[in-house]
Amino acid sequence: MLYDSADSWRRAAHKRVVLFAMSGLGKSHVSKLLRKSGEWFHYSIDYRIGTRYMGELIADNAKREAMKVPFLRDLLMSDSIYIGSNITFDNLSPLSAYLGKPGDPAKGGLPIDEYRRRQAQFEQAERAALLDTEHFIGRAQDLYGYPHFVCDTGGSICEWVNPEDDNDPILTALSRSALMVWIKGSDAHTRELVRRFDEAPKPMAYRPDFLTRTWTDYLDQHGCPEAEVDPDDFIRWTYAQALAHRQPLYQAMARRWGITVDASDMAAVRDQADFAEIIARALPAARSQAKARA
Repeated sequence: MLYDSADSWRRAAHKRVVLFAMSGLGKSHVSKLLRKSGEWFHYSIDYRIGTRYMGELIADNAKREAMKVPFLRDLLMSDSIYIGSNITFDNLSPLSAYLGKPGDPAKGGLPIDEYRRRQAQFEQAERAALLDTEHFIGRAQDLYGYPHFVCDTGGSICEWVNPEDDNDPILTALSRSALMVWIKGSDAHTRELVRRFDEAPKPMAYRPDFLTRTWTDYLDQHGCPEAEVDPDDFIRWTYAQALAHRQPLYQAMARRWGITVDASDMAAVRDQADFAEIIARALPAARSQAKARA
């Protein structure tokens, strides 16, 4: 672990952390709060995916839709208009819209094969963006002079790693250069996440075997053909299963590669001093677990 005690963390001239958790538990909120201090570089994995790795795919998809409209097609073909993605830290909608939901096209769904293709594109992009973290740590310090660094990961980080593998390439790279921090939610947090997702379901990324299983189970239980699946109903139906699937993966990541902090404590963070103290309190427990494993 990068910081071997609470004291070494407090004294560190360069504090570097990777936050991971389900979406909605405060990763981005805390990252933005730290960024506002002027001393922390905020590296957003989803922003990196949507700009560096999938920006062209997102823009081309919008152009493809525009080409279906004769008026817009003529303007595009004559280079009279420009269509691009206006993705920001606070607006990742272009990325979500491209990822989409599987099901009935009349309800905004994608054919399952196209959905799987986009899922695979996202997986490749997220793996690359995560492995870019070390590069951005150096860039933040050398180019911009930021002393501290926070990596704000997407909720799907756990889908692409094996926490039990000592040589997992992503976890090895991340833990070598930063402290892995799991923001752990309670049962009450889980119920609130489910409630909020039910009100406004949004696209998610799943590992291929999980998607295949849930898609097959949904079709069997609802007795409908693929082309008639309600996209929002499917991802609502899948969400609670995704939470249950991801929880032990996050837990193993924290146990073997980092530390755990409670979401309720993270929600109380007001400034970088509060954040530093929460991390310091969690480090001794993590070190004790590491020694026990050894």
